[in-house]
Amino acid sequence: MSETAAAVPGRPATSTGRTPERGRSVRFKLLAIALLPTLVLLPLLLGVTVFRWNAKFDGMLISKVNGDLTIAHQYLARILENTGEQIEGLGASARYRDVVEQEGTAATSLVRLLEETRRELAFDFLYLTDAEGTVIASARPLAASARRTDWPIVAAALSGTPSTAIDIFDNGDLADIAPELAERARIELVPTANAVPTDRGDETRGMVVHSASPAMLGDGRTGALVGGVLLNQNLEFIDTINDLVYREASLPEGSQGTATLFVDDVRISTNVRLFEGRRALGTRVSAIVRSAVLDKGRTWLDSAFVVNDWYISAYEPVVDSYGERVGMLYVGFLEAPFTKAKRETLVTILFAFLAIAMVSIPIFLRWAGSVFLPLERMTGTIAKVESGDLGARTRVPEARDEIGRVALHLDHLLDQLQQRDRQLRAWNDELNDRVDERTRELQLANRRLEATTKQLIMSEKLAAIGEITAGVAHEINNPIAVMQGNLEVVRNVMGKKAELARTEFRLLDEQIHRISQIVTKLLQFAKPEEYAGYVERHAPGEVITDCIPLVQHLLNKANITIVRDIQASRLILMNRTELQQVLVNLIVNAIHAMPDGGRLTLGTRDEDLDGQPGLVTTVCDTGIGMSEDLLAKVFDPFFTTKRRDGTGLGLSISQTLIERQGGRISVESEAGKGTTFTIWLPEAT
Repeated sequence: MSETAAAVPGRPATSTGRTPERGRSVRFKLLAIALLPTLVLLPLLLGVTVFRWNAKFDGMLISKVNGDLTIAHQYLARILENTGEQIEGLGASARYRDVVEQEGTAATSLVRLLEETRRELAFDFLYLTDAEGTVIASARPLAASARRTDWPIVAAALSGTPSTAIDIFDNGDLADIAPELAERARIELVPTANAVPTDRGDETRGMVVHSASPAMLGDGRTGALVGGVLLNQNLEFIDTINDLVYREASLPEGSQGTATLFVDDVRISTNVRLFEGRRALGTRVSAIVRSAVLDKGRTWLDSAFVVNDWYISAYEPVVDSYGERVGMLYVGFLEAPFTKAKRETLVTILFAFLAIAMVSIPIFLRWAGSVFLPLERMTGTIAKVESGDLGARTRVPEARDEIGRVALHLDHLLDQLQQRDRQLRAWNDELNDRVDERTRELQLANRRLEATTKQLIMSEKLAAIGEITAGVAHEINNPIAVMQGNLEVVRNVMGKKAELARTEFRLLDEQIHRISQIVTKLLQFAKPEEYAGYVERHAPGEVITDCIPLVQHLLNKANITIVRDIQASRLILMNRTELQQVLVNLIVNAIHAMPDGGRLTLGTRDEDLDGQPGLVTTVCDTGIGMSEDLLAKVFDPFFTTKRRDGTGLGLSISQTLIERQGGRISVESEAGKGTTFTIWLPEAT
């Protein structure tokens, strides 16, 4: 009887040997559940995000350089327009008409008028010619008495239509105007890597912006006023483009904006440096850029090697009055600082991921251990009981969760089983002492009792498995909820960009929902978890503190004292980058208003407006101030008092950003006493 009770007949002999494999399988599954999100899904999502961010970052740089090229193109077009308007205005002026009608075209007063106009408009030449090309009058003596009239713009002017264009003058044409122009156009070629091979030693042609307008000659004939500017080595022209496109602080520290004008593929006017103190005049563009821009007529928007470094570059062809591509206009900025910033960002993300993994993986393993260690104890205990050790117990110290309670129930079941085993043994001894004739009946009863015991054990095991399944399903719900919550966070963070991965998000939602439905069937009586998001708020005082380093390079150039008066205790709900943009714009304006130094006061305070709680941020300077006329226009788009350094959009954009958050921005100023900008924003609720 003792052997029968201990061995539990009917149990396959191999079942004990297979039990540990089940334990290891559960361990591996739980470890996979714990580590899969961190070591597989998160790196995959991180890699996709970084890849897309890198592509968007490069696209943003190309978009910026394209905008820079647009500004440079518009400036060049404006020069052409101004040149044409100025020549046309001279020909139609009353002063010109009076001189021609009263004194004739040979009068010295006409020459003096042309010279005064040439100097005023900074032209390199200005002359009056008839239809045969004879120069009737010139601002300064020309080397040749006759000029070409086959230029399309001159022909158009002689036919009564003013015209302006960019044309390429050969060295002889320039020498006919003035020998110094021919000399200025001559640029020695500098050997340049990656350029198309050439046997030329110098570039003698000149790129000229010239304009012609109809003008009366006083004898009933119509001539043409012709004037123009040589762009070769015209450093003021190219520096003006560079200053307009790349204003101070428009590029990150370490980057540098450049602009260049080409005749064919030769740099004739540039601020690119060959080395310190010498501009890269005479260097040539790379063969691949030349092919794309000059040969195919395309606009180049990409990274390119410029003289001695890589630049984010934009090239467009320059077309002459004949419709031929004769040169290029270029703008660009150093690529290295942006590459460094991307590399530092990627390294930061990698280190952040490794740090999170190092912190979270031990926690996940500990949580997983709290699940599979009690299961392994139960598996080992059951194996010992099957081998005959009815005194084996799981001995789990505390029932902190469902699995712990299952382990305690198993110990209680084994106690009952052991007690019943003792009773059976006692009954067996009692029956053995009875008459031998009842042995068969007793044996039959004993077999029935053993069968009942086996059924009881199986019933209790099924109940235990049911509780274990419920516990495991409950534990599965936790990572499901975490995955669902993090998926929603990713979707919210990506915002509209999430539409690009709508199919992937839908598949993830469907699979998570499928897992959730399976778990729900196992936990019919379980309560679902609830998650709630949060809204981030911040204080303007902290944003002011973050703005100071952004303008420190400007403060270092001026004798300006910073005074902070941070009193506000309330928080606002506004995009931090947009608020920082507004404050930086106001601070930079205040610095520009104090060229001789002064005091810049930055303050915050709590203040209600129309019964609505909020807070006020002030930017106050002791600069030159503004008159009432200027004060009424400061928020108008494109209005600026900084002719070369400003676009007139800063305050207009700032006002739009503040009003979009339900706030207000106002200004108070007095000429000679300074200016105060006041921003009111509602309190975050």
